Amino acid sequence: MTNLRTTPVPAGQMRAAMIETARRLLEDSPTHNVSIREVCDAVGVGRSVLYRHFGNKNGLLNAVIDEAFSRYIERKRSLEDTVDPVTDLYACWDDYLDFAAANPALYRLMFSPALPKVPDAAGRIFVLLTEALDRCAVAGALRIPSREAAQMILSANTGVALSTLSQPDRYADPGLSARVRDAVFATCLTRPAIQPDDRDTRALERRPNGTPRTY
Repeated sequence: MTNLRTTPVPAGQMRAAMIETARRLLEDSPTHNVSIREVCDAVGVGRSVLYRHFGNKNGLLNAVIDEAFSRYIERKRSLEDTVDPVTDLYACWDDYLDFAAANPALYRLMFSPALPKVPDAAGRIFVLLTEALDRCAVAGALRIPSREAAQMILSANTGVALSTLSQPDRYADPGLSARVRDAVFATCLTRPAIQPDDRDTRALERRPNGTPRTY
């Protein structure tokens, strides 16, 4: 591959540059894979630099995964909650699928069953979801314990995302996500989200002080 950079990367930015380059190449690859040579050529360095920062290809991919989870969590944190936690939960289900659709190769890597170790940040997503469900419980909208609900919701959300990415023809029905969501939420929650014609003018106001969304 031809060197894609026209200026050298400062030493202090090398690790971040290699992670970002690997992520970009991964998303652009028709095979959803990336080689050490491609990354090094794109950044304009020898393989020894990559080995020094990451040890091997797996180390690089693990760094890409960690950065992706961190970016997803920050994306969630940047969203503000409304005063209705159930409405927020519905919105977060859809946002989760939007992230997967916008980053298909990266999402596959983040949730690959072939990973030797589940990234710590993946556990953080579970914690954030549990916190969101705790809000539902406080509002009297949770039917089962928040941890059990989080297990059901996250596994279903991930299943829909991976199915639509890996087998788009088989799972092309645009109503699939909503049906799975509603079936799982019916088990976990005591009520659906507040609909526009059911709520008063305060129902979707933002929470005070710009409270960030938890899931």
